[in-house]
Amino acid sequence: MIEATLCFILDGCPPTQVLLGRKKRGFGVGKLNGLGGKVRLDETPIQTIVREVAEESGVAVSPDTLRSAGSITFTFPFEPSFDHHVHVFVASAWSGEVRESAEMAPAWFPIEEIPYEQMWDDDRYWLPHVLSGKRIRAAFSFAEDNETVVDGSIEEA
Repeated sequence: MIEATLCFILDGCPPTQVLLGRKKRGFGVGKLNGLGGKVRLDETPIQTIVREVAEESGVAVSPDTLRSAGSITFTFPFEPSFDHHVHVFVASAWSGEVRESAEMAPAWFPIEEIPYEQMWDDDRYWLPHVLSGKRIRAAFSFAEDNETVVDGSIEEA
């Protein structure tokens, strides 16, 4: 199982926008998602998210300002190499200017108008909880098409 991270950067107080990135290559190409990536052997999930956010968006987040929003396990029974355990973070403080990278095309979206139809199928179920400030533990399993959620659970952590 791949260990990975996701970060949702929020703007406004209270938050009115979230930074999402359109994946330009690799796993999930074409989909909007939070920023993040695989945890390296020599990194903690927090070190990974700090590195990945900078690489993918040009934005710097500080470990001190990241909020752990929980974790999600994704299983793909028809393609087990896609299985992920993801550490989810939220950041409401950052520095730098958002820029496109080789891997992601980031853009701000109003929280009330998130285009879930352009995201992974599971996001519509758990992301509203995270964006409302909850910490979750969730699990989702995907159908043979590796796109459609067939089973899932979400609980507050």
